[in-house]
Amino acid sequence: MAAGAGTGGGTTAGVKAVAIIAGDPKVRGFIQFIQQPTGATLVAGKITGLSPGFHGFHIHALGDTTNGCNSTGPHFNPLKRSHGSPWDHERHAGDLGNILANENGVAEISIEDTQIPLAGPNSILGRAVVVHADPDDLGKGGHELSKATGNAGARVGCGIIGLQSSV
Repeated sequence: MAAGAGTGGGTTAGVKAVAIIAGDPKVRGFIQFIQQPTGATLVAGKITGLSPGFHGFHIHALGDTTNGCNSTGPHFNPLKRSHGSPWDHERHAGDLGNILANENGVAEISIEDTQIPLAGPNSILGRAVVVHADPDDLGKGGHELSKATGNAGARVGCGIIGLQSSV
């Protein structure tokens, strides 16, 4: 489907996408992406089976899960910047920070971000959303991996982002 197709007038506002999250045996969930009229994308969903605490949460460059979450490539980074927090100017487009799993291992997600559109040259459609085992240090941890990955550890869950039916 072409960018903006089915949305009337060529606008992408209201376009929806979804990713079904799977990975480690207990990690399951869904993430919905909704393009807002402001240009931002709303990211909302629920993931279960996580260890309690913070987990790095990113859009990765590839929608390839042939080797599980390990084949999703690096963070989505079309502007070739260093890793950072969602509020930093210097960040990967796919840097969405951390999600918090409660004592039952459930993370409720609600994020709005302007660097992950559902159409255009930097579209996230066909890419993967990944949940990591550890907190993302937001590029400020001083670890050798801080400026590349946020030192967020193993990939415990992921899903490919695809257009969602409007029906």
